[in-house]
Amino acid sequence: MRHLVAQEGMGDRIQIDSAGTGDWHVGDPPDRRASAVGAKRGIPLSGTAQQFTPADFARYDHVLAMDRSNRDDLVKMAPNPAERAKVRLLRSFDPSAPPDADVPDPYYGGPSGFDEVFDICERACRGLLEHLRAAHGA
Repeated sequence: MRHLVAQEGMGDRIQIDSAGTGDWHVGDPPDRRASAVGAKRGIPLSGTAQQFTPADFARYDHVLAMDRSNRDDLVKMAPNPAERAKVRLLRSFDPSAPPDADVPDPYYGGPSGFDEVFDICERACRGLLEHLRAAHGA
């Protein structure tokens, strides 16, 4: 998403962050396989893993989950109905995705899984960018 936003020259208008619902990888860099796929596509991955907290709801207009399990964890974490309404699945922005579709976890698979996930995420992020343009005039 950062790459798409930068390509569109919208980096000053759209703030993006990434965090997990668990603390398993806090402080770790991106997975080397994901970084390799990103580099091959000209999309550098940076940063370190962090954990989402209830206070983060106040910082963002949209809270996106990669899968239903994380979505459900985020909904439970939300302090009120307005914050719960911010939570959606990333693939809900991909018009070609089936309803309630997860982004598959490539962590325990081979390198081709990371290519597939990049493709899935790119389609969803393009849809999200269109949504932001329409909904917020971004």
